[in-house]
Amino acid sequence: MSNIQTTRAPAKAGAHHEVSQDGAAFAARAGDGPLPSQGRGDECRRDWTRDEIATLFDLPFDELMWEAQGVHRRHHARGEVQLCTLLSIKTGGCVEDCGYCSQSKSADSGLKATKLMDVRAVLQAAAQAKDAGSKRFCMGAAWRNPKDRDMPAIVEMVEGVRAMGMETCMTLGMLSKEQAQTLAVAGLDYYNHNIDTSPENYGNVITTRTFQERLDTLEEVRSAGINVCSGGIVGMGETRADRVGFIHALATLPEHPGSVPINALVPVKGTVLGDMLADTPLAKIDDIEFVRTIAVARITMPKSMVRLSAGRESMSEATQALCFMAGANSIFTGDKLLTTANAGDNADAALFAKLGLRPMESEEPMRMEAAE
Repeated sequence: MSNIQTTRAPAKAGAHHEVSQDGAAFAARAGDGPLPSQGRGDECRRDWTRDEIATLFDLPFDELMWEAQGVHRRHHARGEVQLCTLLSIKTGGCVEDCGYCSQSKSADSGLKATKLMDVRAVLQAAAQAKDAGSKRFCMGAAWRNPKDRDMPAIVEMVEGVRAMGMETCMTLGMLSKEQAQTLAVAGLDYYNHNIDTSPENYGNVITTRTFQERLDTLEEVRSAGINVCSGGIVGMGETRADRVGFIHALATLPEHPGSVPINALVPVKGTVLGDMLADTPLAKIDDIEFVRTIAVARITMPKSMVRLSAGRESMSEATQALCFMAGANSIFTGDKLLTTANAGDNADAALFAKLGLRPMESEEPMRMEAAE
């Protein structure tokens, strides 16, 4: 772990507001000509360039929001937000060294490692989540990769949650081709495997798994016919150029992820990033910059579910409202996301009432065709 601490250098205080030369030129002539997302026929492009994405980030805020809301309305129901629940089915003791994660063995967070939960306990939690209004149930295990001996229990969990009529998602680490196929046969709707950050910044966040290995797992998932869920975390000391690279990596995948969770770092004491960023200007990403990231994700991946994920507990109602306006159409409910605090059901209900939002009705997820 010591080598990570020496290679991770926090960005400069002004890094959140870097403006590319192309973006500055665009801003100077705002209103002249089409935006990068216009005039290209199919909005669901996979040939985005970094310059185009940087230009979107650099737009005047009101223009960016207008564009994102227009894209959102063309592809998604207005005023509807999907409610999801995330359960840690195996907590702590992970051998990976992800600098943001309290579940890493390298973290001194005081988190106690647990074994894989009993299937009945998981299904009971899913039933409670459904009763509370969740339409999607995601199960996460702190593993580098699942062991084959764990797969029968995992399959039982997937089948049991699907039998309740809920959308299913798993995040278990890297998968082999056989494991991905097993999950597909079980009926898993989505598999989550985040890319975390830009390829260039990735080595500052984790060293025990390569960026390419993450892409390889996404390919196994896609080839098995399971919908891909992949996003990342912002506010880890990265620059705007890194956020551009992060969105670019997602928006140029062979298929856009069906689900794109955008997390704001929750700095946890005892983690590398939590300790490194504590009491610095980078300890929390600027709210407007976070909203910009949501908006650019929506514009570049029009049909994806953009999930407002970790970090929401510390966001104001106004910031969350801007995120919904920018195209976020899914949240995680409950008091906890894996091991970090979340807003809670009562706060969410009050916010929805204030904003005139309504929970999205459950829909049968589109099944991908397995690769030949």
